[in-house]
Amino acid sequence: MAKTVSEKLAALRRLMTQEKIDAYLIPTDDFHMSEYVGDYFKCRQYISGFTGSAGTVLVLMDRAFLWTDGRYFLQAGKQLSGSGISLMKAGEPGVPAILDFLKAELKEGQTLGYDGRTMSAVKSENYQKELSLKGVSIKNDLDLVGKIWDERPRLAFHPVMELDVRWCGQPRAEKLEKVREKMKEEGASAFFLSSLDDIAWLLNIRGSDVHCTPVVLSYFLMTESTAILYADIPSFPKELCEALMQDHIELRPYEEIYSPEHALPEDAVVMLSKKTTNSRLVQDFASFAKVLDRTNPTLDLKAVKNDTETANMRIANIRDGAAVTKFIFWLKQHAGEEGVTEMRAAEKLLSLRSEMEHFQGNSFDPIISYREHGAIIHYSPTAETDVPIRREGMLLADTGGQYLEGTTDTTRTIVVGPVTDEEKLWFTRVLKGHLRLAMAHFLYGCTGLNLDYLAREPLWRHGEDYNHGTGHGIGYFLNVHEGPNGVRWKIIPERADCTVFEEGMITSNEPGYYVEGKFGIRHENLMLCKKAEKTHVGQFMCFEILTMVPFDLEAVDASLLDEEERHFLNDYHRLVFENISGLLTEEERLWLKECTRCI
Repeated sequence: MAKTVSEKLAALRRLMTQEKIDAYLIPTDDFHMSEYVGDYFKCRQYISGFTGSAGTVLVLMDRAFLWTDGRYFLQAGKQLSGSGISLMKAGEPGVPAILDFLKAELKEGQTLGYDGRTMSAVKSENYQKELSLKGVSIKNDLDLVGKIWDERPRLAFHPVMELDVRWCGQPRAEKLEKVREKMKEEGASAFFLSSLDDIAWLLNIRGSDVHCTPVVLSYFLMTESTAILYADIPSFPKELCEALMQDHIELRPYEEIYSPEHALPEDAVVMLSKKTTNSRLVQDFASFAKVLDRTNPTLDLKAVKNDTETANMRIANIRDGAAVTKFIFWLKQHAGEEGVTEMRAAEKLLSLRSEMEHFQGNSFDPIISYREHGAIIHYSPTAETDVPIRREGMLLADTGGQYLEGTTDTTRTIVVGPVTDEEKLWFTRVLKGHLRLAMAHFLYGCTGLNLDYLAREPLWRHGEDYNHGTGHGIGYFLNVHEGPNGVRWKIIPERADCTVFEEGMITSNEPGYYVEGKFGIRHENLMLCKKAEKTHVGQFMCFEILTMVPFDLEAVDASLLDEEERHFLNDYHRLVFENISGLLTEEERLWLKECTRCI
């Protein structure tokens, strides 16, 4: 019989007593500071029952807490009910940050524990600095959850593939040369990389070691003339091993990374990012080498898509747009029928995507949320929560696919039956914000902090808001969330995902509105940043919409849109029809013609 959360907490506290630990932190991260993690690393989920992708549990001897962000307030509140773990709504007024809470709660002589492999070096160093001022010590080598986790899943290692240059547009040798140029500029003799998407991009490899994310569990260490990839060697086919050798990349076992001194000379100067490298590894490097804390040069390099990648992303979004449009047509035809539930809808959409050429799988677990479930921002249906889709109200579908041509992420709020005036009002106000951001025409040098207001103003004008960012970068057949580009209004010091928009960056545009217990609305497209005209003022920039899926005009109150917004929406719908109609059946095509009519 599975243990309850209370039983797990009790077992953990017994270990804390044995280790003389007064507080124990359980973050979401894996050894690579990934957003989404493999089953082996889901210690926070195991101990708390909360399944969201972001959050940290803090266990004291008499209390326990979980911090998560606004995307998960409703979900966490439901999943933590009766667990003995209190929800801390991060960023809300009166809710202290974890470190501030620890500084207030822990006393001189007490000890905080955590597994340093699952905490970034920059965060760990900050904890040590701040808590030492109070006389609080830290033990960062304790995987206590692992000791109580019966039948813990094994580390996942799956077959690795090479991504051909026709998909990614640039050989890995050229990418490695660019990184070596940056090393030289910084005076580094070595560069260490542990973020999985950066490694996959740099080496033109893809895998499936993380659910819905085509990455390979690995570490990468390079010098001016050598390179070592620490990974599961049996997962690499012979041809790929030979190709890596031709580029002077040696394969070594994944676990050998914890002896890096054997791979570097004395007096090495190692460049790495403390934000994306775990504290245990940084300690290991610092024990014999000089560490340079720098932003990974791969971050900006992979964010700016090359011509091959942008051309392929257009293809991926046309195919994906056809699949999502087919899904909307199917849903409107079959809502209310027996057996048509949220989970059944997710299965249908997956089957439609699977019919598209070069489809590789979902880019994240589908968010298919009917009526009140739509207010749970990152809700995904389970056997326990699945509900029938009736012929009334709206369904929010936030889903995406992985293709050899790129990664997609699309949200549509779909009318499946009669909607209220309130629903139409907010559907249209959110759409206004979406259109205004899509129409943005701005001087080079702007970031998402400058542009976010365009999307929120139609809500802020009426005293309303949504508790999540407006946009995020997206990878190329990689992570569905990718920095450093993003759109939001809040400055978050520990994050660096609101950089200057560069030509070639792809960013989502997804404002929303949510009413607990009633409905949720979100409209999301992907946009490619491009150069517009250059004048005496400077270089202007604009966006090209990549996503090709109609917005549901059944919930649009056209009187709330101004002439420019209506014109832009009509032009967009014309492009949708032109791009995807050839991939539809005759019946679907006739329906789409009506759905993309001018308003």
